[in-house]
Amino acid sequence: MGTRRDSIRAVARLPPRSRVQVREARLTTPPYEHDPMSTIEQSAPAAEHDDGQRSAPKVSVVIPCLNEAENITECVTRARTVMAEHGISGEVVVADNGSDDGSGELAREAGARVVHEPRRGYGSAYLAGFAAARGEYIVMADADLTYDFGEIPNFVRHLDEGAQLVMGNRMDNIHPGAMPWLHRYVGNPLLTGLLNLFFRTGVRDAHCGMRALRRDVLPVLDLRTTGMEFASEMVIRAGKEGLDIREVPIEYHPRGGESKLSTWRDGWRHLRFLLVHSPTYLFVIPGLAMAALGALIALAVIAQINVFGRAWDLHTMVAGALLMIVGTQVLALGLAAHAYGAYFMGEREPWFDRMRARFRLEHGLALGGLILLAGFVIAAVIVGIWIDRGFGALSEERLALLAATLMIVGIQVIFSSFLLSILGLRRRD
Repeated sequence: MGTRRDSIRAVARLPPRSRVQVREARLTTPPYEHDPMSTIEQSAPAAEHDDGQRSAPKVSVVIPCLNEAENITECVTRARTVMAEHGISGEVVVADNGSDDGSGELAREAGARVVHEPRRGYGSAYLAGFAAARGEYIVMADADLTYDFGEIPNFVRHLDEGAQLVMGNRMDNIHPGAMPWLHRYVGNPLLTGLLNLFFRTGVRDAHCGMRALRRDVLPVLDLRTTGMEFASEMVIRAGKEGLDIREVPIEYHPRGGESKLSTWRDGWRHLRFLLVHSPTYLFVIPGLAMAALGALIALAVIAQINVFGRAWDLHTMVAGALLMIVGTQVLALGLAAHAYGAYFMGEREPWFDRMRARFRLEHGLALGGLILLAGFVIAAVIVGIWIDRGFGALSEERLALLAATLMIVGIQVIFSSFLLSILGLRRRD
């Protein structure tokens, strides 16, 4: 484990051009190639071509498998038959994810190459399968007979025409009983809609399990997740990298055997992944909204502006101050998240790149200082009023609250600017 961390740190210290070369090299040195926990078992048909000069197939059909003895033989047979009928040079790679029902042996007997990946997880199985795949193209499909392997030529055709990722779209061709009502009308549309809102991929069915991609884009995608969110990660990474993404309408059939999907757990994992990979929507927009609303509320209270036919006073001012303080903090967290993504993960967000090119630490310190100074000025005014009244009773709660809020916000801006500057120490440009 330590060696892997050291390697990651070493790559991170390289200049951008060298980092790209290292990522391209991962294509020929997949992450599981030297991992003793993942093993590859050759089937007899594959072994016939296993000589030193064997030619790589055009298509690798990768199928993750966990206790699918009821279906796996038919899946492998269908995939091989379809490729043979259409003259496609191909192989079937089954990523056995710790099955205890003999699925791996059945897949091998049906003509597949079997990768044994004991670490459970949809993403873990696919990562091991990708590392073992030798084809120019990779077609992904589940081992539950929900997808028609006869669609493989359609996916290959789009890849031949230049597509880099081809997604299946099940939503208009779902057979009765194939997808639960909650998944069809709530879960999938909601998660796909959020994914498109956050990342502008334009995909209608982001969680379709049948898809295809060029093997040479795997280093660009740099896929890492091990669970069901792997499906979302692939689409998000493809969208961020500007890959050519296309969709193919396919049919979705009732599955054979027992489903491994957990509605709420896997749904949450997808949602969590979408949120943590979009600091703009998780932090920046909510933070700006809270801070702006809080400022408007404070202005209305200080200026004694009637809203909805009534005046708002101290308690409303407290709410406004709270929104301003929390909103500023959340916004600062969003900027820090973007900085981390840009400087440590190679992420690119156009508006953030423009902002960091234009503004420096001194700009943040100046802004925070002005806000802090405004708070002190208002506090001085309150002290002046108190002195003018002979140090008697003082009822300037609204102004005092505004002064304290501005001081807090100013301090937040100052120290957040230092944090962004520290993160920016890795800046190469």
